[in-house]
Amino acid sequence: MKYLVLIYNDAQAVAALEPGRAEAMTEECHAHLETLRQDGRVHEAMRLPPADTATSLRVRNGQLLATDGPFAETKEYLGGFIVIEAKDLNEAIRLMSTHPWARTGCLEVRPLPADASLERAA
Repeated sequence: MKYLVLIYNDAQAVAALEPGRAEAMTEECHAHLETLRQDGRVHEAMRLPPADTATSLRVRNGQLLATDGPFAETKEYLGGFIVIEAKDLNEAIRLMSTHPWARTGCLEVRPLPADASLERAA
């Protein structure tokens, strides 16, 4: 079964890390993903640009409202995502529990429907 893992980072926690620690954690992320790739577990992974580069869109009463920044004002921002393969939720949680950004942010794991396709979202 496929699972979508949303990686949320806490900008204040990342900024408070010792110099060079965020870069070291990023390298740990690459190593973690490479291990999962070698096991055939990763379908897709992407680090996103900073949240302040986002534009949020809403259509209300037929009018488009586009605003700079992420959708919600939160302490944590969406920093990336991974689509993994796991036999069940417990295994998905186990696989992602060692992801470095789980130490400073939050990893949200969601099951994807069996017929989920990136092409359908377009």
